[in-house]
Amino acid sequence: MLTRQRVFIVPTRAGLIYGVMLIVLFLCSINYSLSLGFALTFLLTACAVVDMVLTWRNLVQLSLSAGRTQSVFASEVARFPLHLHNRRQQDRHALHIGFTDDALPELEQAVDVTGHASATVMLGLRTQTRGWRAAPRIRLRTSFPLGLFRAWSYWQPDARVLVYPMPEAGEPPLPLDTGGSEAGQGMAGNDDFAGIRAWQAGDSMRHMAWRQIARNADGALVTKQFEGGTTGLLVLDYAQLPDHLDTEQKLSRMTRWVLMAESLGAPYGFVLGNTRLPADTGPGHLAACLQALALYGHRA
Repeated sequence: MLTRQRVFIVPTRAGLIYGVMLIVLFLCSINYSLSLGFALTFLLTACAVVDMVLTWRNLVQLSLSAGRTQSVFASEVARFPLHLHNRRQQDRHALHIGFTDDALPELEQAVDVTGHASATVMLGLRTQTRGWRAAPRIRLRTSFPLGLFRAWSYWQPDARVLVYPMPEAGEPPLPLDTGGSEAGQGMAGNDDFAGIRAWQAGDSMRHMAWRQIARNADGALVTKQFEGGTTGLLVLDYAQLPDHLDTEQKLSRMTRWVLMAESLGAPYGFVLGNTRLPADTGPGHLAACLQALALYGHRA
């Protein structure tokens, strides 16, 4: 909660000009003994004092809490949900909210919160490197109602977002490990997954790729393709990547491979340092692989 000691207030540029005008009106009223001039000066001064109180009260005792974040890839904008709770009967208007650093100025949010209600805003934050990214300090400001004063306060949310490595551009070939039998002959069969292709008349319904069909916006039919003569095992192994790639480039390629394998619906194993995941597919397996890539070499 924003207590009284945490809310600061100063005159705006318009407020300073307004104050100079009041001084001029007061001096003129004294010089020319204008009763109506004194009345106007005191009335305008009272309006400024009321505006100062209302601006300050627009932030005082406002409660904040952080929502749950969604993981993003490096270079993408992370979204931090922020919940504002107004426990007072009075409405709060024109609250401007944004991060104090590393933020996108154009994504600063303005929101109104009615009495005894809550509101949610989404704050954007640039991401550059993988790993956990803690939310910076948040600044709240307001100049409501007349704009003569600006009140502001700071709040540090207890929130962070997991940033995955940036996927490598393009589609590098997947490392499909093929091998034959002891006699040197391949083992043919429908268990040798090769990929996804467009459905053709006469294809078996047992091989329909229902997960990919559900994802297609146009509802196009696709089927799983199998090859005989070899057995294929898709294992994404960090140690098998070329030596000329640095650590971040290897993680970037592994990220692309994980996304490609998941989009094909092909079960894939995952090996990264001490992390060894058996061949699987699905959102849970995808999240586990991407998290391992994001935190490789970092403390969780």
